[in-house]
Formats: sequence, structure tokens, C-alpha cells
Amino acid sequence: MKPIKIIVPAVAAVCLAVAAYFVIHKTTSAAGGGTSSESALIDPKDGFDASKIPDDLNGLLVAYRKIIVLLADENKQGPKERNEANRIGQALFHENLVRLNNLDAYFDKLKTRHAVQREASFDTILTYIESGEDLYDADRLAFREVLVRMQKLIATEQTLPSIKLHKRVSDDLNALSEIEKEYDKELKEIFSRFESRSIELKRERWDDYLTKLRKLYNREQILKDYGIILPYPEKPEPLSEKEKDIFGQGLPAKTVVLTFDDGPHATYTDEIAAILKQYNVPGVFFQVGKNVGSIDGKGKELLNKNAETSRKLLSAGHVLANHSFSHALLSKQSGDSLNAEIEQTDKLLKAIDPARSALFRFPYGAKSKEGMQILGRLGLRSVMWNIDSLDWADPVPNSIAGRVLGTLEKEQRGIILFHDIHERTVKALPLVLDKLIADGYSFASWDGADFKVVKGGKATPEKVSISTDYQNSWAIVIGINDYAKWPKLQYAVQDANAIRDTLVSKLGFPGDKVLTLTNGDATRNNILALFHEKLGHGQLKKDDRVFVFFAGHGATRKLSSGRNLGYIIPVDSDPEQLSVDAIPMTDLQNIAESLNAKHILFVMDACYSGLGLTRGGGSSAFLRENARRMGRQMLTAGGADQLVADGGPNGHSVFTWTLLQALSGKADLNGDGMITATELAAYIAPAVSSMSQQTPAFGSLPGSEGGEFVFEMRSEGEFLSAKTNQLSADAIALNNKIDGATAKAGSEAPIVIKNLNGGEQKIAAPKMVDAPSRQLAQRANDSGLQLYREKQYAQAEAAFTEALKYRPDFGLAANNLGFVYFKQQKYAEAARWFENTLQIDPSRAIAYLNLGDARAMLNENEKAKKAYTSFLELSPNSPNASYVKEALKKLD
Repeated sequence: MKPIKIIVPAVAAVCLAVAAYFVIHKTTSAAGGGTSSESALIDPKDGFDASKIPDDLNGLLVAYRKIIVLLADENKQGPKERNEANRIGQALFHENLVRLNNLDAYFDKLKTRHAVQREASFDTILTYIESGEDLYDADRLAFREVLVRMQKLIATEQTLPSIKLHKRVSDDLNALSEIEKEYDKELKEIFSRFESRSIELKRERWDDYLTKLRKLYNREQILKDYGIILPYPEKPEPLSEKEKDIFGQGLPAKTVVLTFDDGPHATYTDEIAAILKQYNVPGVFFQVGKNVGSIDGKGKELLNKNAETSRKLLSAGHVLANHSFSHALLSKQSGDSLNAEIEQTDKLLKAIDPARSALFRFPYGAKSKEGMQILGRLGLRSVMWNIDSLDWADPVPNSIAGRVLGTLEKEQRGIILFHDIHERTVKALPLVLDKLIADGYSFASWDGADFKVVKGGKATPEKVSISTDYQNSWAIVIGINDYAKWPKLQYAVQDANAIRDTLVSKLGFPGDKVLTLTNGDATRNNILALFHEKLGHGQLKKDDRVFVFFAGHGATRKLSSGRNLGYIIPVDSDPEQLSVDAIPMTDLQNIAESLNAKHILFVMDACYSGLGLTRGGGSSAFLRENARRMGRQMLTAGGADQLVADGGPNGHSVFTWTLLQALSGKADLNGDGMITATELAAYIAPAVSSMSQQTPAFGSLPGSEGGEFVFEMRSEGEFLSAKTNQLSADAIALNNKIDGATAKAGSEAPIVIKNLNGGEQKIAAPKMVDAPSRQLAQRANDSGLQLYREKQYAQAEAAFTEALKYRPDFGLAANNLGFVYFKQQKYAEAARWFENTLQIDPSRAIAYLNLGDARAMLNENEKAKKAYTSFLELSPNSPNASYVKEALKKLD
């Protein structure tokens, strides 16, 4: 009879409890033995012995122990030893995956054997795991997967012995859970780099366990067993001139290295780093020593505040490199001064990070033989470039981007020279990245020995830059739910947060320039301080834009003259003191006129009336002349005595949800890649009016010269896959209503919108602009992505088809069309389009994943395996890698 496991609740007694548990099992297993004769345990047909432990069970334990010995104390290993240990550890790990698969097959065969043999085999395995004399507590965690597999298999049988075995396995797993509670970071650090089948290992008494394992194995022997003997360190030999200079022509086809000289800059380096993060691509920053610090008379490094910027670059995965101390013309220097220019910056970079890169770039590319000899002595490599952006001379971002892309079209690869000290570089960089990513380029970084493509480093193409028409983009975003003396709201804060996220992630507003107040912070004083202190006093430039969003209560007060005056309500406002502690719209008008910005747009998700406003113009010439016209515009959710409709999906008001859809690209009514304030109003006002009791109003404020606030849209670059997000059912239903009510390009009927005085204005529906085939294809693809997210598969299929008609080599649209077929369970058609995608761009990893899924659904297992394997070869560190590995297991 199997005894009941005893659990000691006190943490201090966990180990005692576990030990007692396994001792009890050892005793009871022996006491309960002998129920079957030994001869009955051996199958006379094939010699199967149920009393023998499977070889793979012991192999699991040995490999598990070796991995721990290999990878423990990793910080004490040299780079080469660490790399080799990690590589062999990976091999051992994958050997264990094979062993687990073999044990699966072993258990499958047990199903076909006599019940006595099957139960005896399970008892043998359990007895070893529970009470093997050579096992430590931590060793037993190596068998967790085996126990889970046994538990599932035994659960399929309903006999009394099986029920007892199932209880026994469950108790064993509970005991392992007690052991796991004693573990923390050590085993996690070792095994987190590998794919886990079902468990996450924790912690025991690590030092004791590791000491025992090192008596059994040592790292050098394990490596030698796998054909690795680490040589003694070699003395560095001077490199030849050819070896020292690195140019971009040696990179693989369609591969680039992004390099940035002369920083760190107090502002622009951070902005460039933010763009690189958005696109998930690496950069190499050649830094001027005096920008990060100095060397005192005693030779001590003194770092300044810019060094923190350098550290942030390192933590983000970028590379720091040496660009001399003062950016002097080094070809004209010699002796101590030349040596100091190179060595002092090397010391400063080492002070920032001892493992600084061994890269150096001569200022102006002007090198000398003496300078090259100094590099050799310091172990530095000279890096040049073959693609010059000329951003130091060219003030026009579009021209800079065009030069880089034009040169790359000829070279097809290269090291690109930028400078992180110019705002124009900040504006040009996203234009370059959008194009390179769309064309399938890879991005390389320095790995310590060479420039190598960063595996899995794909861009996040939905991230975009600021509009090139503006110098800076600012926003004030306010949302208030928790009013003290006004009725509380439900969705205003969520609305504000969503708008902020959209501005930063999709519309290119820098995060540090989106000023946000919510709930208790949104007092009258704080709101006004944002305008007067953050945006006033010379903060704004004449070519800046400012977007203001307010979600909260609005109110209307009738003046003695009979005129209405609208207010927005801060969190600390008293309804009895409206004229004192609310903010009248006349104040916002005055603020708008006083701010030194080209264009300002207020979007107010609140209802009120009463503004002395002028009507906004709307001719097609606005966009062309926009750079010369000041614009002050406002869009409100509704008028006096109207309530904001909070019935939108995902916890948003109807107005803000419609605004979010508009800013996703739907309000680009004429397809020119930009959304003007007038287009925004033309999209939002009819839709909100049709779905609620609100009547949004739009117009220009006094002082406006007819200028239009403009949002610049960027092309979507998402390759559809199983992980692509889609909208909820209520969001899709509301979007269908919105689409049915919004204006359509080229419509004969004018769009009627309330103006800010309560009257009506008519806006002519815009006509689609003419565009080259490439732009039309991108427009159709973007539309298809929106339709896919709304689960409108037939319409999405038509949109992607249209994109391919404009551009037959559009790999993005080909993949997306294939995935729409896949979602409609047209797997053969999907597979054809995924194959077409790969013919256009053989390096597109996600298409291999999609192709593998389609082939698997068609039961074409070998073709599916081939596709999945190709995916893992191209993108082994992808978040999808574990899914693909599991899919491959199912095909075996």
C-alpha cells in the first residue's frame, strides 16, 4: 500500500519534508514489491525487461548535470570559453530533447504491453526517481518532464492499479514543486537560454549541489569530449593595412551597418536611439572623447553627463566606438598629440564600459601611417564607409534620405555614415529605414570580430518619425475620471492614454514632448502651466506643431450679453465657481494666439458651446501652401447640453474611438499619405453624429491664417501571421457603423459639419490624388491590413490583390494575401502565395513559418518540416521559434 505523503508546512522544513517523502516512497516501494513474479516482468517475445530503467532516463540526468557544470560561473569565463561552453550546452540540451522524444516512444510502446509489465515498468522508473541512491534533490528536476508524460499516459487508464500509480506520480510532482521553491536565479540563468518544454526551474542549495557535480565532471573534459580544446591566448600581432581598414563592400548583399559620428549630442543622440529602438535595428556610434569627458593631469578619466547617454546606448544593444578626442585632422598630427587623440578617447570609453568595441574612425576619413600604427598597438580597427549621407552639409532630410537610398541602389550593401549631432539626421533616418525594411535589407552590428547581421532583428514598421514638414512635434494630453465635485467619468483617462500611445508609436511625436496629465494632476494650475511654462518662454519654434487633446467634462455658461461661453473642467473645479476655477475657451484662444508654433490643433472630447470663431477654409491649395500659413484649429465632441457617449469598445468614448480609427489612416480621405485637420473632422463628425446624440464641431480659431494641422502617415510594413492582432467583435461592429457613415473620397454630396459657433459648414469630399504605382500598391496594402484586423477577409483579399496588380513584386502584399487565404481555410491557395512571397524575397522568415502552417494543414508533412526548418535557420531567436519547434515535434 502506498503511504500518504507528509508535507511539513514550515519553510525551514521543506528539505526535511522532501527527503522524508522520498524515503517513505523507497520503503513502501520495497514493501509493496513482489506482487508479480520476476519472470512475468520479462517478455519472452522480445526480451523486454520491465525492471530495467530506460537508458534515456540516465542520459537525461547526465546531460542535465553537464549543462550545469558547463554554464555555471559564466562571468568567470573568457569570451571564447563562454561561447564554446554555451554552444556545447545547446548541443546537450537538444540531445535531451531527443531523449525525451525517445521516452515518449518508449511510453507509447508500453501501451501495447500486458498490464503487469506496464505497471511494473512504471514502478521501476518511479522508484528510481523517488529513491535512487546517486540522486541529489536538484537532480530530480531533470525528470519533471518524464513524470508529466507518465501522468498523462496513466490517466488514460481507469484500472485500480492505474489510479494508484496516477496518485503516486501526482505526489512526486508535488514533491518536486517543494524542491523548486528552494531555487531562484542560478538554474534559471542556466536554462532560460534554452527552450523549455513545460517547466521553469527554480532554486535549491546551489553551492552545495554545484560542488557535488564538479566532483563528477569538469568543464574542460566536457568540452574535450565534444571536440573542443581551448588554445592558450595568442599574443596580438600587428594587423596589415588591409586588415585594419573595414569598408562596407565586404558585407553580404542587402546588408547595411548604420554608423553615427561626432556624438553624443545632448538631444539628438537620444532621439536617434529612440528611432532605432522603434525599428529594432542596431547602430554603431563613433564618439568624440571630449563630448563624454576629459583626462586630468594625473591621467584619471573624468566623465561628464553625456556619458550617461553613452551608457544608455550600450544598454540598448548599440556599439560605442572611438572617433578621436577633439575631432582633429589626425593626418596632420604626430607624436604625443596624435597618440593622445586616440588613446584618451579609448580610456574614456573604457571608463564607460571596460568591454568597449575595438573600432576607430579617423575624423574626415583622414588617416596616416603613424595613426594606423597606434591603432595596432591599442588593438583598434579602422572603420571607413562606402555610403556617405552628407548630412553634415545637406540641410534637407528628404535629400539626405534620397542620397543614401540612391547610393545603396547601386552598391546593394554598405556602411552608412550619418552624424548624430544634426536634427536633419533625426528626420531623415526614418525615411531611410522605412525604405530599407520594405526592400528586405538586413542590419549588421559589430560582434567583437566582424560585422554580423543581428538575428531576429526585424523592424517594427508601424513606428514612424515626425513629419518632415515640422521642426518639432509637441502634444498636451489630458484625461480626467476622478472629479471631486463633478460626476465621475469612466473612460476619459483611458482615452487620453490611448491618444498618447498613438501619437508616440504611430505618428512620430517624441515621448518626452507629449506632456500628459490625468486625474488628480490635471488641476487648473497644472493645465495652464503646461501651456505657459512648458510651451511658452521660447520653448516652441516657429515651425513646430502642437496637438492638444482633452477628455473630461465641458460646461457652458450664458453670459449677461446672452452669448454662451464654453469651459473645460479641471479636476479641482467647483460647479458653483465655474467662472473662477474652470478654464474658459477664450483663454485657450488667447493661448493659441500667443504660442510660437506654425500649427496648433485642439481636439476636445467634451461637450460645450460658445466660441467666437472664424470658419476654416478648405481649398486644395492648402496643403501646398501650408508651410507658409499659420493654423489654429479645434475639433470638439459636441455642443451644449450634450453628453459624451461612453459606449465605445475597449473602454473608450465613441468620439475617441472614432478619432483613433481616423488616426490609424482611415481619415486620409484622398490617399496622399497625410491627414489634415479638415479631413479628420470630415471623417469623425458624420460618424459620431450617426452613432450618438453628439454633434461634433470644427473650425479655425481667431488668428488663424488658413493653415492646416497635418499628420503624416507612414506605410504599414506588417507581414500578416498568426500573431497579428485583430479587433474584438464590438470594435468591429462599431467600425462597420463608422465606415457606413463617414465620407467617401470623390462623393458628390458635400460633408456637413457644425462650426464652432453652432452653425453649419459644408466641406467638399476630397478626390483621390494621382500617385505612382508603388504608392498605390502601398495604399492598397495598408487598406488590406485594416480590413484584416476587422476580419473583413473578402475585402482584405481584394485590397491585397489590388496591391499586387500595381506591383507584382510586392512581397509584403503577396504574404498578406496568402494569410487571408489561410484564415479562410483555403490552404492550397495560401501555400502558393507564401511560395510566391519567397520567390520575391527568399530571406523573408515569416513567410516560411506561414508556409509551414499551410503545408501542415494540407498534411504535407515533409514540405511543412522543410519550411519550418528554413524559418528556424533564418530566425532562430524569433518569438515564434518555440511555436515552430513544437510544430516540428508534432510532425515527427
